[in-house]
Amino acid sequence: MGACLESLKPIADETIVLDDGSADETAEIARNAGARLSYRDFDNFGAQKQAALDLATGDWVLSIDADERITPELADEILAVTRESTAADGYWIRRRLTYLGRPLRFGGTGSDWVLRLARRHTATFSAKVIHESMLVRGRTARLGSALDHIKYASLTEHMATIDRYTQIIAGEKRLSGARFHMWHLLRIPAEIWKRLVFQGGFLDGRAGVIHAGMAAFYGFLKHAKLYRGEDR
Repeated sequence: MGACLESLKPIADETIVLDDGSADETAEIARNAGARLSYRDFDNFGAQKQAALDLATGDWVLSIDADERITPELADEILAVTRESTAADGYWIRRRLTYLGRPLRFGGTGSDWVLRLARRHTATFSAKVIHESMLVRGRTARLGSALDHIKYASLTEHMATIDRYTQIIAGEKRLSGARFHMWHLLRIPAEIWKRLVFQGGFLDGRAGVIHAGMAAFYGFLKHAKLYRGEDR
């Protein structure tokens, strides 16, 4: 998280870190970086992001996760557009993924656009339990510079996240009446073919192949956990 907060210094008048009482060094890192630290018990991702947004006081807000970094080029572009009188109300930013220490360009990773920068009074967050997103009332546009997404230093870390997220998603699916079906197994070869062949993920080498395999496993597991209530 320290690198994330450091990357914000050229553009942020205030930096807000909303902690959920974590037992790691989050609080210390935030204080050392000069961030405004607040606490809130975690219930879901959408509500947590909205609570952080509600603490902001500036005219513009930028939502960023701890594993993301503002590049110097993106910082310059953000400063430029937020000073324009004709600026849009919100801006989409393309995320540039680094996975297991290797930059990925293919397999669907090059088309990951996220709405993160907005005029504060136009922005809210979706109420989704997971995979929340910023919503903007008004005109949106795209920035030309990329946001670095430094994702997972090890497969152990990735597996832990998959387990956590699929637990939440399976619980939501069960509440809506979803059930596990044998054909969900087809998600594995279908996802691998799409990412490696159709989207050219094999061009990213071994890291690209592993990323495609893990994405396929994720897609299957969130349905498999519906079987016999094993997500409980």
